Amino acid sequence: MSKKKIKAIEALEEAQKIAFAPFVFQTTMTLRKLGVLNYLFEKGNDGGVTIESLSQALSISEYGLSVLLEIAESSDIVEKNSGGGYELSKIGYFLNYNKMTEANLNFTQDVCYQGLFHLHEAIQKGEPSGLKELGPWPTVYEGLSQLPSHVQKSWFEFDHFYSDEIFAEALPLVFRHKPKTLFDIGGNTGKFAVLCCKYDPDVHVRIFDLPGQLAKALSNAEENGLKNRISGQEIDWLSKNPQIHEGADTIWMSQFLDCFSKGEILKILRNCVQSMDATTQLIIIETFTDRQKFDNARFTLEATSLYFTALANGNSKMYQATEFLDLIGQAGLQLKEDLSVGEFHTMFVCKKT
Repeated sequence: MSKKKIKAIEALEEAQKIAFAPFVFQTTMTLRKLGVLNYLFEKGNDGGVTIESLSQALSISEYGLSVLLEIAESSDIVEKNSGGGYELSKIGYFLNYNKMTEANLNFTQDVCYQGLFHLHEAIQKGEPSGLKELGPWPTVYEGLSQLPSHVQKSWFEFDHFYSDEIFAEALPLVFRHKPKTLFDIGGNTGKFAVLCCKYDPDVHVRIFDLPGQLAKALSNAEENGLKNRISGQEIDWLSKNPQIHEGADTIWMSQFLDCFSKGEILKILRNCVQSMDATTQLIIIETFTDRQKFDNARFTLEATSLYFTALANGNSKMYQATEFLDLIGQAGLQLKEDLSVGEFHTMFVCKKT
């Protein structure tokens, strides 16, 4: 990678932006919560909105608005016209109305913000030292079903944003071989299992997950009238000898393995291999950092790695595809297909060696 050429004064300016980045982030969240960005957008054709008008319309003090809008203008979130009126910038528009940005903002604020304060400790100890800000669990996964509702909501909306959008494209690929029994490893809320059963009336899905998530998934299956076709098994992949039984035509893992260290991933894959026969296909879906078309997507994934470090488990990350390909080979699997799915995802279809 070539070095970026930048003048010293520009480098110093960027350094200050990083130093005060939390201030800009919290300003953004506050402007969203107070409805300021919404109001500026709604009045966008009126030649800008003065602080006095904003204060009257939203019942916020002029002082409060002044400190927020001044830093927001310096950060290009809003713009101030020659008449003293504020308008929403393009950056401000995406901060307030883009669904991906909304998921990222809420995830950062509700799930990660306080825990990231302990990042240095997590790096030193190799454990999720920031998780204590959310609860007393060894990893975040044991506590997902117990998180406060707004934190749980932000976690699932972030998770689902980066997984749900590929399901429609993935389903025809999964069912090319017409599996009758599909194992959903790390089934989460059971959404994919339900979609599978609606896609193919003959398939049966078995979900493997921790007790809290499994209960939620099976409840979701029952609500969709699929109690007889979706079953489950509690499993803790970090226990001494986790096992899944034989009988799957397809084993599905979507954004599951990135929740583990390389050693743990290898353990999971080898256990799956023991349950497979020559016809079983194992499908891995991941968002790999070295498979992204745009720098902002790679940046998002690399930031997510720090969530894994500080809060989730202390030892996993968003991996490169090359790292997974090596683990697949070590586990006794052979890559049969390498497919691009959606904007961010890669699908590896594997068979037993």
